[in-house]
Amino acid sequence: MNNAEDAPTASITGKCYCGATSFRSSQPPQTVAYCHCNDCRRSTVAPVAAFAAFDEGTVTFTPSDGQKITANPGVTRSFCPECGSALTGRFDYLPGQVYVPVGILDQADAFPPRLHAHEENCLSWLRIEDDLPRIEGTSRNRLSEKAR
Repeated sequence: MNNAEDAPTASITGKCYCGATSFRSSQPPQTVAYCHCNDCRRSTVAPVAAFAAFDEGTVTFTPSDGQKITANPGVTRSFCPECGSALTGRFDYLPGQVYVPVGILDQADAFPPRLHAHEENCLSWLRIEDDLPRIEGTSRNRLSEKAR
């Protein structure tokens, strides 16, 4: 599968580490991206983050999308209140989209990333060999296009 648009149309499901919070989307993600920024790395506790962008109206979290935290202006993230797993990222500059870490998706293998954002923050020792676009700084314009 080469991109999110080619993905299966059945429900997309997932759950946090402990299983207390589950995720479901009636539609595949609009796009999937790696993010190398410090904020995303810290929130996912990984050397690089990979997020799937969903239309906010197609997703549900049970019992809820967790504890919300805004550590940086314009960015709200949520975490499972039981185990602390990252559940969402919402960005004021990308209205109507919710970003879900690919790692919580049951069908993660079906949704490979399509670009690298904040490439200038990529850790010097991290090597991801691919032909994906590598964007210096934010990829908000590219991600906003996917929401239309």
